[in-house]
Amino acid sequence: MDGTDTDGTGSGGVAVREGIAFPDTGDGNRWVVGAVVVDGRGRAFAQRRSPDRKAFPNCWDVVGGHVEPGESAPEALAREIAEETGWRLRSVEAELYRLVWTPDDGVERHEVDYLVRVDGDLSAPRLEEGKHTEFMWVEEGREDLLHDDRDPGDYFIVDIVRKGIAAAHELGLAGDGAA
Repeated sequence: MDGTDTDGTGSGGVAVREGIAFPDTGDGNRWVVGAVVVDGRGRAFAQRRSPDRKAFPNCWDVVGGHVEPGESAPEALAREIAEETGWRLRSVEAELYRLVWTPDDGVERHEVDYLVRVDGDLSAPRLEEGKHTEFMWVEEGREDLLHDDRDPGDYFIVDIVRKGIAAAHELGLAGDGAA
């Protein structure tokens, strides 16, 4: 880790592993951030979106959402993690995935997903009421559990989680047995 943000990267005091460069979220694009939260066993957190959500209703997802105006990517990650789980962002460990996608509303999104560590009770996330209905921890090799009723072309969530679990193992963040 390179420690806390002292160089103006906008990480808000969250530890950021060396080599991670955050996008300029003020560039006029609609940015979305995703957080693959891993526990000490290398499992990735997933939560089911409520059936009333406009995008990907009743589908499994990672923590994340839109970057608000004036917000950096790390600030958005911290806010979304707190809102959706009640946890606190501890560190950003790796960039996992970048993609551009356009949902049914026709507005192009630029998404970047990160492997993160959090502080809080991982056994009892506080799911955001009305937005998520359940959660699970996905083990390596069980990413198939994330398949649901969405269009098969929209399964990048499986790839993101798979990359997060692999990165956690590569970085030595898995295997200490802690939940």
